[in-house]
Amino acid sequence: MFRGNHPTRVDEKGRLKVPAEFKRVIDEKYAQKFYITSLDGIVAQVYPFEEWERIEQKLAALSTYNPTKKKFLTRTNYYGQVVEMDGQGRLLVPQILREVAQIRGEVAVLGNLTYLEVRNLEALDKEVKEPFTDEDTRTLDELGI
Repeated sequence: MFRGNHPTRVDEKGRLKVPAEFKRVIDEKYAQKFYITSLDGIVAQVYPFEEWERIEQKLAALSTYNPTKKKFLTRTNYYGQVVEMDGQGRLLVPQILREVAQIRGEVAVLGNLTYLEVRNLEALDKEVKEPFTDEDTRTLDELGI
């Protein structure tokens, strides 16, 4: 499982240095192939390829004409690329996603259980300062958290 926030850098060529804490999980559990994508152009989602294939299997069970499936695939394909980790533990973030999400220099890398999120630090800082809504609180209460 991926958890926590481990800031790192995206270099001038667009390569994300995977934080050591997450690299250990990858080395223990996954291969070196990833699918990097986004649903909104704000957050880069870094899926170990095995985890992405689980999502694709679920999507394959839906009708080709399902509008939500089509929307999801359009967005994830628009932003997405298959990449391999290089020998120095770096992943090339797709250029379109780097530009739209302003992912460069210092970035936050957040564990999201089965995938990583890469965020612009300033945008994340603003989001984290927003309070939980009443609906958020109810949902967490229902989960017993």
